[in-house]
Amino acid sequence: MSTTLPARSRQFDLIAFDWDGTLFDSTAIITRSIQLAVGDVGGKVPSDQEAAYVIGLGLMQALAHAAPDVPQERYPELGARYKYHYMVHQNDISLFQGVLSMLAELKSRQHWLAVATGKSRSGLNEALRAVELQGLFHSSRTADETAGKPHPLMLQELMQEFGLEPERVLMVGDTTHDLQMALNAGCPSVGVSYGAHEPAAFETLSPRFIAHSVPELHRWLLDNA
Repeated sequence: MSTTLPARSRQFDLIAFDWDGTLFDSTAIITRSIQLAVGDVGGKVPSDQEAAYVIGLGLMQALAHAAPDVPQERYPELGARYKYHYMVHQNDISLFQGVLSMLAELKSRQHWLAVATGKSRSGLNEALRAVELQGLFHSSRTADETAGKPHPLMLQELMQEFGLEPERVLMVGDTTHDLQMALNAGCPSVGVSYGAHEPAAFETLSPRFIAHSVPELHRWLLDNA
């Protein structure tokens, strides 16, 4: 791919978005799917807050954290049950209102757009097909092909792919895992409060901004990115 930037004045060349809870309105279904999966294998069902906390991590890392009393040999079954419950309800999930217009405008302003997600590659590809987003993103990284958050490898690989320094890459996410990954990679970040984690937990991770809605995020990016 060509990575020659047109002449322009931008603070960030690449904007990397988390998927679930940031662009895709999936927090409630993921939380419930984790709870049902843990119950299916006889573990102590996590609270809503405990289940939501692990959103953004790689699947098995998330399930192990949410179900510490489930023996490791049952993790494959736990993962299978999670996928079952998630697939049953996956068509109930949709993009947050305003996401498509935000992404289209950012792309028209010649930002590169990427996804950095705890989803699997197959899961992200399916989601992108379902909501017809194939033309908007220039690249993506998933936990199963790099390293789970908050390890910085996703962002490091994106920086290498586009030939960028950390200060030219902005990470946008709804969890402390996203913002910690950005911090670990040396990249600035923006948090969103409408996803899985309470925004009070973001402050120590030094986001540039905390958006409370997609329109607010859209405005901030147009004014500051």
